[in-house]
Amino acid sequence: MIRIIGTGLAYAVALALAAPVAVQAQETAAEAAAKLSGAAPASQDLSPGEALRVGAQFYYAGEKERALDSLRFAAEQGHPLAAWKLGRMYSRGDGVQEDDVKAFEYFRQIASKYADDSPSSPRAPFIASAFVELGSYYLTGINNSAIEPNVARAREIFTYAASYFGDADAQFHLGMLYLDEPERDPHMAARWLKLAAQKGHLMAQARLGELLSNGEFGGNENRTAGLMWLTVAQRRAHGDDAVWIGEAQERSFGLASEKVRRRAAALADNWLSKNGAVVAEKTQ
Repeated sequence: MIRIIGTGLAYAVALALAAPVAVQAQETAAEAAAKLSGAAPASQDLSPGEALRVGAQFYYAGEKERALDSLRFAAEQGHPLAAWKLGRMYSRGDGVQEDDVKAFEYFRQIASKYADDSPSSPRAPFIASAFVELGSYYLTGINNSAIEPNVARAREIFTYAASYFGDADAQFHLGMLYLDEPERDPHMAARWLKLAAQKGHLMAQARLGELLSNGEFGGNENRTAGLMWLTVAQRRAHGDDAVWIGEAQERSFGLASEKVRRRAAALADNWLSKNGAVVAEKTQ
């Protein structure tokens, strides 16, 4: 099951899985390469960190089936990054047969064991991502399984990841829940979407821009902010997202006064110039 998860994390995992900091044993690059040449060592001969690294090297070499044993061993030994990677593989059918129940279980294990990890720890983004994936499963449920839709549980999970870890994906999903639920609360939606938008979350920027531009809040200040966020999102969007975001930006622009248009354009330019590093990370 494909989910909306920030692209910045996908870039981060490529670095984290390959980087020496992910390895608990201090082996050299040559030693790691030796383990990959010829017959790979049995996973049980490796530490969890070494198994993660070997599995990651197989994965990024395109040998995903060979990566599974090492990643599974590392996950069974309690390595959260290995469990996260396996969860993503099973949720997307990436090198394995898609299995949302297995993916759910990997993400659930991470959320259960590492919920109290420091938000500033190197593995915090992956733990937060596991919460987001888990919350997304509770939103929809999983067909032909005991996991049924539970919006209240999804909201609890998103709230935790959004508040404790400050995760932009969780903040986006939480904001959207406040727009979609029967107890719609646009002010709470705007609060969470803004937090994610400020971190460079493209979809949050677009949805916040729509929300502030639709007249529900009123006032030139909100209309200006709405057009500003839509303009930022429109300049960054690509693919299918570029179509609907561009149309939303054009609608907002067409309804705005000349003063609002000029101010929104200036604010968009200013945000993009000040947040170049954030934009670059989110588009990797």
